[in-house]
Amino acid sequence: MSDNDGKKTLGLRGGARSGNVKQSFSHGRTKNVVVETKRKRVVVPKPGAGGAAGATGGSVGGSGTKRPAGISDAEMERRLKALQAAKLREVSEKAEREAAEKARAEERDRMRAEKEQKEREQREAEERAKAKAEEEERKARKAADAAKAAAAAPAPSPDEPQRARTAPKEKEAPRRPAAPEREDRNRGKARDDGGRRSGKLTLNQALGGEGGRQKSMAAMKRKQERARQKAMGGAQAREKVVRDVQLPEAITVAELANRMAERVADVVKSLMNSGIMATQNQSIDADTAELIIEEFGHKVTRVSDADVEDVIKEIEDNPEDLKPRPPVITIMGHVDHGKTSLLDAIRDAKVTAGEAGGITQHIGAYQVTTDSGTVLSFLDTPGHAAFTSMRSRGAQVTDIVVLVVAADDAVMPQTVEAINHAKAAKVPMIVAINKIDKPSANPTKVRTDLLQHEVVVEQMSGDVQDVEVSAVTGQGLDELLEAIALQAEILELKANPDRAAQGAVIEAQLDVGRGPVATVLIQNGTLHQGDIFVVGEQYGKVRALINDKGERVQEAGPSVPVEVLGLNGTPEAGDVLNVTETEAQAREIAEYRANVAKEKRAAAGAATTLEQLMQKAKEDENVSELPILVKADVQGSAEAIVQAMEKIGNDEVRVRVLHSGVGAITETDIGLAEASGAPVFGFNVRANASARNTANQKGVEIRYYSVIYDLVDDVKAAASGLLSAEIRENFIGYANIKEVFKVTGVGKVAGCLVTEGIARRSAGVRLLRDNVVIHEGTLKTLKRFKDEVAEVQSGQECGMAFENYDDIRPGDVIEIFEREEIERSLD
Repeated sequence: MSDNDGKKTLGLRGGARSGNVKQSFSHGRTKNVVVETKRKRVVVPKPGAGGAAGATGGSVGGSGTKRPAGISDAEMERRLKALQAAKLREVSEKAEREAAEKARAEERDRMRAEKEQKEREQREAEERAKAKAEEEERKARKAADAAKAAAAAPAPSPDEPQRARTAPKEKEAPRRPAAPEREDRNRGKARDDGGRRSGKLTLNQALGGEGGRQKSMAAMKRKQERARQKAMGGAQAREKVVRDVQLPEAITVAELANRMAERVADVVKSLMNSGIMATQNQSIDADTAELIIEEFGHKVTRVSDADVEDVIKEIEDNPEDLKPRPPVITIMGHVDHGKTSLLDAIRDAKVTAGEAGGITQHIGAYQVTTDSGTVLSFLDTPGHAAFTSMRSRGAQVTDIVVLVVAADDAVMPQTVEAINHAKAAKVPMIVAINKIDKPSANPTKVRTDLLQHEVVVEQMSGDVQDVEVSAVTGQGLDELLEAIALQAEILELKANPDRAAQGAVIEAQLDVGRGPVATVLIQNGTLHQGDIFVVGEQYGKVRALINDKGERVQEAGPSVPVEVLGLNGTPEAGDVLNVTETEAQAREIAEYRANVAKEKRAAAGAATTLEQLMQKAKEDENVSELPILVKADVQGSAEAIVQAMEKIGNDEVRVRVLHSGVGAITETDIGLAEASGAPVFGFNVRANASARNTANQKGVEIRYYSVIYDLVDDVKAAASGLLSAEIRENFIGYANIKEVFKVTGVGKVAGCLVTEGIARRSAGVRLLRDNVVIHEGTLKTLKRFKDEVAEVQSGQECGMAFENYDDIRPGDVIEIFEREEIERSLD
């Protein structure tokens, strides 16, 4: 490009966007390139007429700048134009970015302004709705006040309605919308009123959901405490709380963490560090738990499961708290010696009239007041042998034993058993010789028989009181009561009525309408209605107390027999009742006792060694069992029946009670009986309708009994049927073999001489050689001469052939015998 004196205007690429570029050239001098854009004016330096530029720097020099060698003017001009175009593009792009950023900022400002405007309008609408609601509420309140005032104001005079009609009515002026400035001032005033209406619930608040759940006072205090600690320079470490941890024999990880008040994750981590992989629901032994407790810095207190019963330990009463109590007298003796009849004569009641067979099959508890005002508590125990345990319990809770012996029957086995129970219980005894009115009565024989059992009565120079009585005529009853009162006075019986009650269960049953009912004899303390108690494996709360007369009472003191309602299950007769403070304690004790009893039953039936396993398998293989189900009306009778069943049997057969319980026979009992192939025995109970239908469908036998003798005898007879018949051998004859013959089609036939007894064709035979049995079998043929005969008498000759046996020799002896099956029975 040549130099020109004038000015030349060049049009660059993209000039429409970048504007016009003006360039001037002069003699060796450089002028500036002016770039005009739509928004700004940019001045770019331009090289001079020589066209020289830096080879690598790209900067434009003055007139003295030399052009690199080998570069033509045209190439140099082209490079300069490219450089100028790049700089112009960069400037234009930067201008465009700035313009776009400015546009976005303006858009954001506009949207923010619109949002604020919408929020302002929404707040104004809410405030208007709030003001409107308040205005309506104010009007309603004013109308209510006006109505109250009108109701309280006196009646108007007759001319007031006329004046009201003639008076001009004031029209209420329409409300004008407030000016914006006034509304702003009102809003500011409403905001600055100190929250005067903040405690009131308005319609707007209810619909808008304002005033949600607030933080609790404890949360606010914790927040303030954290803020205070932060202001003081950080949270302070809490002081470690050392706890006394009660440690049982086994405990779960979660329970251990709970007792230490530590996180479960920390306890699990500590166990893992010790090499024990356990989850929070797994149990660990006491030694491992003790190590963990010590690691966390707590103290260990070892306890056992039996410690739950510590709350009912025996409490020693102070002597000054003890007060006299009535004596507990137990009537004991043999069956049909007149025990209950004697008690009836004392009580003027008829108890045996309600007993099946005229015998007592339950333990009865009664309280009797004598003519002199003395209160006596009587226990009437059954005399049958099956009620040994029941009589034993009667001796355990009694103070005095009255031994009833019939004057016409003398001392019997159950009388001796009663004497042993009384001696074991170490209680004083009074002998009542009953039925003295009978012509065959011999009281002297009774006193003499008692000497054999170390019972020496006063008439025989002993220390045991004896009284001759008659339950029919009433003879000697006053002397008997006097003897009992004298013995009680000697004992000086006392108890503390002002403590938690303790008693013994005399009898228990499952009543249909009342549930489990227990007859309890209170031994110490006073049992009140509403007390929480534990008795054996059961617990409950006293719902009602019923005395021996059927009356409801509120409390029962020492030596008072009562029926207790409110148990969760039927206890065992003989269990001890203890009152606890809380239901949780009672439940825990009952569960512990139930688990212990379950473990004992499992241990009793389990074989622990190989020899025991083999012995048990051998016994089960050789012994036949008669399975039965027993349901009774009361717990004592059920237990007595079970004990009687256990005594039936021998080494070959035995009776196994699959299930025993109290209450009616149910469909569940029938299902168990069907699965086991056992009959169901009901003692003073019946099966319900569904159980009867199920038994008929499945062929299960149900037998009902009201007297225990009949039940025991029937079971004994059924068990006797399982005994294998006894086989006896009767030797009926001997024969000597004189000669042996071979007969075609028969084999060897022995020519014999019957030397003793008789030989029969149907009998069994043994072949003896040198007095050694070498064969036992039957005869194939018995002939005399050529005829087949049934028997051969002694001294006659005959021919004999053995069944499937030919090894017979002259000189052998044939022993002839018969087998007889004899049915056996259990004694």
